[in-house]
Amino acid sequence: MPSVLFVLTSADTNLVGGQTGYYLPEAAHPYYTLAPHVSIDFASPKGPNPPVDQGSVEAFKDDESVKFLSDETVKSKLAKAKQLSTVNVKDYDAILYVGGHGPVLDLPNDPANIKFASEFYQSGKIVGAVCHGPAALLNAVDAEGKPIYSGKEFTGFSNAEEEAVQKVNAIPFLLETEFTKRGGKYTKAEQLWAPKVVIDGNLYTGQNPASAKPLGEAILKKLQK
Repeated sequence: MPSVLFVLTSADTNLVGGQTGYYLPEAAHPYYTLAPHVSIDFASPKGPNPPVDQGSVEAFKDDESVKFLSDETVKSKLAKAKQLSTVNVKDYDAILYVGGHGPVLDLPNDPANIKFASEFYQSGKIVGAVCHGPAALLNAVDAEGKPIYSGKEFTGFSNAEEEAVQKVNAIPFLLETEFTKRGGKYTKAEQLWAPKVVIDGNLYTGQNPASAKPLGEAILKKLQK
């Protein structure tokens, strides 16, 4: 059975003092897509019990999101979430960086994450990221030392969506702007909030909360080949 690591943020406060964390449906939707077919672990920079964005808990009352919060298996896995610095690339077949504004705050410059994401990408295995999750890959590099998204098509939370949720000042950079500046080929859905999944080599990205489940499905399809 393939193994997938969900990487979550440890950040619980944004730049303007608001509560943050990982975005609930972006963990829950791909989790329940993948869980029947793969083994799943969680990790974060600080390890156990990564914070969930309470705004996402209030906004998403769909069955999978509600179930994720009360699921004893999930709670146990989160309580035992690994510290990123202790994770071995060889133990997993795919990784998925879950979004929320938290990942923009702690993962881009976390040395353990930069090392892990770079090594995982260089291994040729699936590097997945949804919404703000791609922010974790900002400083990850390929075998030649170039950003892993340089010259690659990818997606993530758009500037227009960021403006719509009025969180531009809550994070240190806008994903669309920063990644494009560094050579990424950013692409997005024609409509705000519409699902969009982009696959370029072993880089798998989803634009927003609506893209989390389709991204999980794309990762599963590749793992089952």
